[in-house]
Amino acid sequence: MSEDRKGPGAIALGWWSRAIAPRDTPAARGLSARLRRAPPLAVLCEAEVMKLAAALDLRPAQADRLVQLATLLAELRENSPETLARRLGGAEPVMSPLRFQRLMRAEGEELTDLLRRAILMADRRCNVAALAADLLNWEGARPRWCFHYFGAEAPAKDLEEKSA
Repeated sequence: MSEDRKGPGAIALGWWSRAIAPRDTPAARGLSARLRRAPPLAVLCEAEVMKLAAALDLRPAQADRLVQLATLLAELRENSPETLARRLGGAEPVMSPLRFQRLMRAEGEELTDLLRRAILMADRRCNVAALAADLLNWEGARPRWCFHYFGAEAPAKDLEEKSA
């Protein structure tokens, strides 16, 4: 399957796997550190971030979303089958329900900060493709996150119709 036929989650996972995940290379460790610490404009000045933007076909008007995506993907150390919301919640949640509610209401920089903390609470491990796809469509993803946090399956058809 060519990259232009992949969904945004798969494209972001491929980018993360090449640019961030190989922790045994100085280039990946350096990029990850720069992305975690850099201000937004410095994130956009990274060649690898521009490769991600091109692969996702993101435009300059979506720069904030790209910065958020790149900085949060840099926080991850391991790809796993579980979504971030499932790792945070469930029968014994690592994130309190009140903190989760705050995350669901957050916007902008507050959302990025809270998601960064959530990734740390989840031991820097979650489904990278699902997280990336959700970040690029955050409004549509929020209801599904609520279901996943509480350990339930989201009714896909109903949620898609209501978020459209």
